[in-house]
Amino acid sequence: MPLNTRITIVLDSSNAQKLRNIQAKMIKTTSKSVSFSHVLNLVLAEGLKKFNS
Repeated sequence: MPLNTRITIVLDSSNAQKLRNIQAKMIKTTSKSVSFSHVLNLVLAEGLKKFNS
């Protein structure tokens, strides 16, 4: 699988809002742009660590 793969998913509106809130906090603390995909990948990676241990 390539390093970046485009995948379509469906999120609960409450989970999408939580991710948007995280994104907003990250944007406020940096001068760089923060994409929704970046936030989703960070949260997903942290969550997957629990399953890999």
